Amino acid sequence: MPSIHPTALVDPQAQLGESVTVGPFTTIGPNVRIGSGTTIGAHCVIEGHTTIGCENRIYQFASLGADPQDKKYKGEPTRLVIGDRNTIREFTTFNTGTVQDKGITQVGDDNWIMAYVHVAHDCVIGHHNVIANSVQFAGHVTVGDHTLIGGISGIHQFVRIGDFAMLGFQTRLSQDLPPFTQAAGNPAQAQNVHQEGPRRKGFSAERLSVLKQMYKLLYRKGLTLEASKAEIAALRGTVEGADVDIDNMLAFLAQADRGIVR
Repeated sequence: MPSIHPTALVDPQAQLGESVTVGPFTTIGPNVRIGSGTTIGAHCVIEGHTTIGCENRIYQFASLGADPQDKKYKGEPTRLVIGDRNTIREFTTFNTGTVQDKGITQVGDDNWIMAYVHVAHDCVIGHHNVIANSVQFAGHVTVGDHTLIGGISGIHQFVRIGDFAMLGFQTRLSQDLPPFTQAAGNPAQAQNVHQEGPRRKGFSAERLSVLKQMYKLLYRKGLTLEASKAEIAALRGTVEGADVDIDNMLAFLAQADRGIVR
């Protein structure tokens, strides 16, 4: 059975899985679903049509599932869906989606999300990301997997961040950040290939060298974007296991309607 502090207000229609823990003075609304093993701290508010997976740790004063901060929102039953094993720290705010987009805000699995992070409506955040304090995601942002996003950074609406990308402290990101790319500044500028994350995930030295080649073709050879894409595609088949990284990069660049960080 869930363990609910006597001062918490949990709507009878809310569905709480086995071994869910709810701290003092927390409020949970009627359309909330929480998976087993999730721990919720004191003074949290979880509302709206919100589904939270298993074994998450949600710290005190988090606000999850509130209405989107969008003037077009008219009370539609949009959703927030959070996966499993996430750490969600103090004063984080995750809003539900809007019908102007997919109607859902999504957070994947195994993310480490630090204090004061705001995830606006219709954002999609993948898996295994580290998001530092006070990062602010505007609406419709997409974040891949295994990214590192530095504190006090602002992400413009509709921007995409690719897998294994790294964003430096206090960065303003208003264009797409390709996979395996490290950027920082106000506005953001590409600085280097991000190899440390892939290295920790077991990428071989040869595979890491392909990441470096892709970065050089995008940022160091003076090529147009179309020419860079052609040169990157030509790297296929040169290193065992690297084709998946090449295809990842090319698929990302093919959808870069806002342009990429340069």
